[in-house]
Amino acid sequence: MTKKQDFLFTSESVTEGHPDKMADQISDAILDAIIAEDPGCRTAIETLLKTGIVIVAGEVTTSTYVEIQDIVREVVKNIGYTRAKYGFDYETCGVITTIGKQSPNISKGVNNAYEARSGNGYESELDSQGAGDQGMMFGYATNETEELMPFPIQFAHKLAHRLSEVRKAGILPYLRPDGKTQLTVKYEDGKPVSVETIVIAAQHAPGIDVESQIKPDMSEFVIKPIIPEQYLSKDLKLYVNPTGEFTIGGPMGDTGVTGRKLIVDTYGGMARHGGGSFSGKDPSKVDRSAAYALRHVAKNLVASGAAEKVEIEAAYAIGVSHPISVMVETFGTEKVDVKKIQKAVVEIFDLRPAAIIRNLNLLRPIYRKTAAYGHFGRHDRDFTWEKLDKVEEIQSFLGLK
Repeated sequence: MTKKQDFLFTSESVTEGHPDKMADQISDAILDAIIAEDPGCRTAIETLLKTGIVIVAGEVTTSTYVEIQDIVREVVKNIGYTRAKYGFDYETCGVITTIGKQSPNISKGVNNAYEARSGNGYESELDSQGAGDQGMMFGYATNETEELMPFPIQFAHKLAHRLSEVRKAGILPYLRPDGKTQLTVKYEDGKPVSVETIVIAAQHAPGIDVESQIKPDMSEFVIKPIIPEQYLSKDLKLYVNPTGEFTIGGPMGDTGVTGRKLIVDTYGGMARHGGGSFSGKDPSKVDRSAAYALRHVAKNLVASGAAEKVEIEAAYAIGVSHPISVMVETFGTEKVDVKKIQKAVVEIFDLRPAAIIRNLNLLRPIYRKTAAYGHFGRHDRDFTWEKLDKVEEIQSFLGLK
C-alpha cells in the first residue's frame, strides 16, 4: 500500500463569462446545432475572442447548414455580455468565420478503420470506425465527494456556478460575467479535511469597494451556501479581487481561445490529462469521447468498491478502432489485485470509438452545457458518462459482493 500523506492541494474554476469559457461554449453551441441535424457530422471548431470580435475557425464536414453568426450572438447574450459598457456586446461584436472540411486523410481512417481494411482483428461493425486521432486519454474518480470527484475542483466549480447564480438572480447586481474561483484544501492521511484558502476574482461594476462590500458579499452569498461549515478552516484565508478591483473582464480584459482550460474541464490537476481539448469536437474525436468513457470506467470502479481512487489511461492510433493500450492506476487504494481490476476493465467496457458513441449516446446536441463548470461530476441525465450502470457487473467480476 502506498503511504498516504498530509498535503495541501489547490484547484481553480472559472465562470461562463471567462473569455476562454466563452470560446468553449461558442464552439460547442455550433457543434450542437450541427449534430442535432446531422449526427454523422465531423467537427473541429475553434473560437477566438478579443475586444469586439469573435473569430470561428476549424474543420466541419456536414450535410446541414447552420447560421454561425446567430449562434455566436445567442451564446454571448445568454452569458450576459449585453451592453458595450461591460467590454463586450452580443449585438455589436464582429463575427468572422473561416471553416474548411475535414481532411480526407483523416476521414478515410475514421470511416474505414484499420481493422476493417486489413481484416486484422475485425469482428463486428463496431470495428469499422477508427479513432479520429492518435493520443492518450485519462479518466479519474475518487471517493472523497459524493460525485466521486476530487474535493478541490468539485467545490471550485460549485463556487464559480454560485457566482454566476447570484449575478443572474440579481442578488448581487453589481457583478458582471467574468470570474474565477480557487480552493486550497488540506489533506490528512489522503483525505480532505479543511478548506484553508479561497480566492475569488469577481468582475464588477465601477465604484464598488472590495473590502467593504464585495468581500463580505462573497462570504455571505457565495461561500456560505456552498462550502459545508465543517470544512471551513478556523484560519481560513479569503482573497477577493486581490489587485483591488476587477472592472475590465471578458474578452476586453483577456483573449479567449477554445480548449485553454483543460484542467478546469477535467480534474483540477488531481489526475493527468492527455493534452487534447474537448469543446468543438464531435465524438469521433477520442480526445473527447474516450475521455468521457474513461471517466465512466473510473467512476464505476470506485463506486463498486474496487478502489478508493482510480485513474485509467487508454491510448489510440488514428484510424484504428481498438485502443493500443489500457492502464489502471489505483494509488495503493485497491481492494483486489490491480491486474484483476485491469482485466475487468477490458472485459466489461468496450473502448472502441463506435462502441463509446453507442453506449454513451453521444450523437446528440448535449455539448454546450459541458463547456462551463466542468465536464465531470455533474448531476445531469445527458452526462451519460456519469451513470453508475456497471457497478454490479464489476462487483460480480471481482468477487466484491
